[in-house]
Amino acid sequence: MVDNTIYLAGGCFWGVSEYFSRIKGVTKTECGYADSQVASPTYEQVKKGITDAVETVKVVYNSEVVSLKTLLRQFFKIIDPVSLNRQGLDTGRQYRTGIYYVSENDRLVIEEVFAEEQLKYEQSIVTEKKPLGNFYTAEDYHQDYLKKNHDGYCHTDFSSLSDLEEDAQKFIAPEKYPVPSRKELKSKLSEQAYAVTQYAATEPPHTGVYTDQKRRGLYVDVVSGAPLFTSQDKFSSSCGWPSFAKPINKTVISKHLDTSLNRERIEVKSKTSNAHLGHVFTDGPAELGGLRYCINSAALRFIPYEDLEKEGYGQFKDLIK
Repeated sequence: MVDNTIYLAGGCFWGVSEYFSRIKGVTKTECGYADSQVASPTYEQVKKGITDAVETVKVVYNSEVVSLKTLLRQFFKIIDPVSLNRQGLDTGRQYRTGIYYVSENDRLVIEEVFAEEQLKYEQSIVTEKKPLGNFYTAEDYHQDYLKKNHDGYCHTDFSSLSDLEEDAQKFIAPEKYPVPSRKELKSKLSEQAYAVTQYAATEPPHTGVYTDQKRRGLYVDVVSGAPLFTSQDKFSSSCGWPSFAKPINKTVISKHLDTSLNRERIEVKSKTSNAHLGHVFTDGPAELGGLRYCINSAALRFIPYEDLEKEGYGQFKDLIK
């Protein structure tokens, strides 16, 4: 067994520790405090902000089973990398995000993943990336906290663990569905598509090219080309935007709380590109599961069924009846 170690800070360390403990190949996780200006800090000291330490999880993994690149890609799925000193409901310097390494060999992989993730955001990523200064193990009650307290607070979304399933890779593999550079993206997309996908704009109702479309085929992410929805899950709705009962696979989208209109909605984004797609509501047809994925046409590209092979999406034909 080849054990390696990386230190990850993603807000409250309870959820981060539990998340990585569930990944095959991770042999140990340990909650602690990194880069403290006070030796052997206590939780109370860290919470008061007098140590500048950051809640961090030591992740020990077998590199023959899981790669550092895979772990880092999963890490970015459970944090908001453009949020400074805040994750979920937790605020303060102790909740800043960071990747801290002890082996110089890890630096190039970290830089590669950072560059990959930065393509998904207009804002600059504020997650730290640097050699580990120090690490102090947290108090015993913090270790395996969520295993011992099943109702404990946790902002971490565990749903992205399903992305590691072998079958999921055909839907979301970054190598298959790369995100263009910001310059390429601006030249590739229409002004409206850029505003929708990058700034969460909404196209006017009943104006989208796919709102009333009934053709058989596949709807893909206009940014990365990743498959998102199929025609057989599309249904007619009076809302004014394309409506789908479900995505092509649970791994292709991520969901986020949106309070921008002074009410709570669930925003839907493409997992591969972080592009805004629309929102999901619970007023869909009961016979189709009760959900309505209300999606902007500008965030999609449609590929007719007869063109799937030619366009490189032949493997999805059996999902479209």
